[in-house]
Amino acid sequence: MKTEIIENQTYDELQVGDTAQLTRTVNQGDIELFAAASGDFNPSHVDQSYADEHQMGQLVAHSMWGSSLFSSLLGNVLPGPGTVYRNQNMNFHRPVFLGDTLTAKVTVSAKRPDFRTVIFECQAFNGHDDMVITGTAEVTAPGSKIRRTRVDLPGFETGRQDRFAELIAQGAGLEAPPTAIAHPCDSSSLTAALEAAKAGFIVPILVGPEAKIRAVAEANELDLNGVTVVEAEHSHAAAEKAVELVRSGAAEVLMKGSLHTDELLGAVVRTGTGLRTERRLSHVFILDVPTYSKLLMVTDAAINIFPNLDDKRDICQNAINLAHALGISQPKVALLSAVEDVRTKIPSTLEAAALCKMADRGQITGALLDGPLAMDNAISKKAAITKGIRSEVAGDADILLAPDLEAGNILVKQLTFLGNADAAGLALGARATIILTSRADSLRVKLASCAMAKLDAHHRRKLREIPL
Repeated sequence: MKTEIIENQTYDELQVGDTAQLTRTVNQGDIELFAAASGDFNPSHVDQSYADEHQMGQLVAHSMWGSSLFSSLLGNVLPGPGTVYRNQNMNFHRPVFLGDTLTAKVTVSAKRPDFRTVIFECQAFNGHDDMVITGTAEVTAPGSKIRRTRVDLPGFETGRQDRFAELIAQGAGLEAPPTAIAHPCDSSSLTAALEAAKAGFIVPILVGPEAKIRAVAEANELDLNGVTVVEAEHSHAAAEKAVELVRSGAAEVLMKGSLHTDELLGAVVRTGTGLRTERRLSHVFILDVPTYSKLLMVTDAAINIFPNLDDKRDICQNAINLAHALGISQPKVALLSAVEDVRTKIPSTLEAAALCKMADRGQITGALLDGPLAMDNAISKKAAITKGIRSEVAGDADILLAPDLEAGNILVKQLTFLGNADAAGLALGARATIILTSRADSLRVKLASCAMAKLDAHHRRKLREIPL
């Protein structure tokens, strides 16, 4: 491991205009550790359910967490070791949310020989270049040169790993796809669309009654400046128009607003005017489960009630293709049943065995399949070994293929409400990615769904560029 050396700049070396900066992304651990150290457990900082209830979307980082970045800069970089922090005056202009990237900058603005005093101008910006904090800091600069090895502190396990944030980072440099949002006529759906646009996940095209959309925006102080609005007189017409925009190429992604899922999907599957392909439409939940080692996908828990073998082949391939888009080159698919051996009286075990053979014959591609597997040996290596199961999938699944909608839906809701999982969701198998969110979803989950749709849309573009 490379040893890190820290070195200061003395009072005599410092010049007016000298500057230093650092960039840090706020994660769950930062929030929890700061709360534990300060004793400040304000629910807007530590309680996600409170944040959701008050339409905050993400937890707000404590303002003093942001200002602590200046202390880090002054103590470690400029002037560095030997600096004594004497005074600060900070103004906090806007909140910093969980997942925000903050850049803090300090600049020497004045020097006074008494006590080797140096005044620094302090500024912090978020990832959208919005000013977050301004102020000044006064220090006593070191009088002698210090150069030494940085002290390594022990790591802290403060909370869950934010795997959605890690996934979102994969698409940071990709072009946001134009996205038709069908009937965004309530605060929740309109806010999600505009926040996703601000984050660079989508370019929104709002489809619905324009007067109603603008009234919702005005009532919730949402800015529609520069956002395209396409008139459609009611939700049914909005679904049809949004699908038409995708068919024409004006939009690349379809997103559900404040209309019923059945209404949107009805327009998607309509013969002649919809977005159907030769493959069965299916839904995938992408879950961040705190107790699991990686993102977990569950399919189908929302569209196909009692899928037959051909349906399951398509459902499986849809999920595999999404996994590829999310950067999983060879996903491991566990075909779920109540038991892990083939039994004629349990049809799902027969179908699981058939799907494995279909994968062997190239009818399902791009993944490792194993099944039937019970839930325990699909996600637990220990359980699989105990039952004598030896496979690359058992205990390490990326995708869980449920035997039917009821089983899948119950599984997702158990993981969400008992296992504290977050569940983003997409519909697949159509000519475009479809973002299907629920009114009960938090803003964070809706944004994660949009970010994953961006990755899927980019993956589809790449596939279209490959010559046949």
